[in-house]
Amino acid sequence: MKVLYTRISSVDQKTDRQRVTEKDFDMVIEDKCSGSIPFFEREGGREVLKYTDAGVLTSLSVWEIDRLGRNLRDILNTIHFFTEKKITIYFVNQGLKTIDEMGKENSISKLIISILGIVGEMERNQLKERQKAGIQLAKLRNVYKGRKPGSNENILEFLKKPQNQKVLDYLKKGYRCKEAAVLANVHFNTVTKIKRLGFQNNQN
Repeated sequence: MKVLYTRISSVDQKTDRQRVTEKDFDMVIEDKCSGSIPFFEREGGREVLKYTDAGVLTSLSVWEIDRLGRNLRDILNTIHFFTEKKITIYFVNQGLKTIDEMGKENSISKLIISILGIVGEMERNQLKERQKAGIQLAKLRNVYKGRKPGSNENILEFLKKPQNQKVLDYLKKGYRCKEAAVLANVHFNTVTKIKRLGFQNNQN
């Protein structure tokens, strides 16, 4: 099944430009939400995942990369998720496919995704540097408290967090750790911790 995915940020916007080729698709799925919301946390994104899980989705088309999302990490994770499933994402306006006709990752797409990844890494490093500088400044002003003694959460509190519950659900459904990390929008290391603690807790 060929799906066209469209997204607008507010109800007064229109998707006409994104739908110029909609007659070529079996279905159009539309989201009205901010691009900062992770793809699989959107109503339309969950619908796309439903067809993916059912094994009927063959390709996903999006007008432009920013319709997929505004967060670089989420965009890259989403593209990687569908590439692992051998499902092509076609960015209509850029004329870019993530998987070629031979079923292999498109080299041009891979280059662009790599560039986006570098930019995303730079942004994350800049954020870490700002956080580090903020902590150092707070320490100089004697206002930095750090973690309060005894504030470490126990295993049950950690696992009961809504985001972590999502990860556990995906793992129980048979998703791999990398896939669960993408779907729940958490770091891979968090997933491995949840898997270790979650299944350990079930045995106790």
